[in-house]
Amino acid sequence: MTRNALRAALALAASATLILWLGQCTDIDLRLADMVYDRARSAFPLREAWFAEQFNHVILKAVLACMACGTVLLALRDAWRPYLHWAPERRLGMRVLAMSALGVPLATSLLKQASSSHCPWDLERYGGTAPYIRLFEWMPSAVPPGHCLPGGHASSALWLVGLAAFWWPRQPRTAIATGGAMLLFGVGVGWVQQLRGAHFLTHTLWSAWIACAITIANYSLAKRSYIRYSSVPRNAPQTKLQSEARKEGVDELHAVPHNLASLLLTNTTLRQTNKQRSLKINSR
Repeated sequence: MTRNALRAALALAASATLILWLGQCTDIDLRLADMVYDRARSAFPLREAWFAEQFNHVILKAVLACMACGTVLLALRDAWRPYLHWAPERRLGMRVLAMSALGVPLATSLLKQASSSHCPWDLERYGGTAPYIRLFEWMPSAVPPGHCLPGGHASSALWLVGLAAFWWPRQPRTAIATGGAMLLFGVGVGWVQQLRGAHFLTHTLWSAWIACAITIANYSLAKRSYIRYSSVPRNAPQTKLQSEARKEGVDELHAVPHNLASLLLTNTTLRQTNKQRSLKINSR
């Protein structure tokens, strides 16, 4: 395990421990929900506010979904017919981002389906019918599961944490700043849902943790040799000279620009041709 991988694992373990402690040993979820709940009206005042409901939950979600689809399509297009002008770092970053665009919302959705926790507006404390339970507590058998943990809406923005891969590890400060900004953006999207009574704080924090874990895993996966990325991909279109050279057993040089690679291949081909001619002359 590399030093960066070890640091990432320790950071994930420490942050998971902190979120668990907040949810199991404190009442921060209930206290924050109490602050935005109007007991006189028995409702969350911002539940149907235009900014919280229409803009954040509908419009912004649709925009982010379109961005995710565009990212995935662009990465698939490059995998099928590579963009020759893309640098290896750009190709790696795009693949990590596309994998995160799929993996973060999918993992969050699957975990929600397995969760028994209810949203705040469904709890007895806030005018609903369900009891409040913590992460490792059992829901009474007569109460159906709530499927509210982790926060799903925040995951529609948290996949953008994968943008950090475009600068890691060449520019670590830029990568960390970009990832941190996208993390705050996703948490902010989840925070608006908390104002509506749709989620607790720990729901959003777990979504953020899942996004970071998946992004780190995607980066490690994309760096492996079986997911190829190169400035000159193997399935990129080749010139006639390059094709002939490959038939002669000359491997294409992937780590150099096209002009230099073509020059080297040309020289190699000429040397092989001259050598074959010399052998024929000597055999006579």
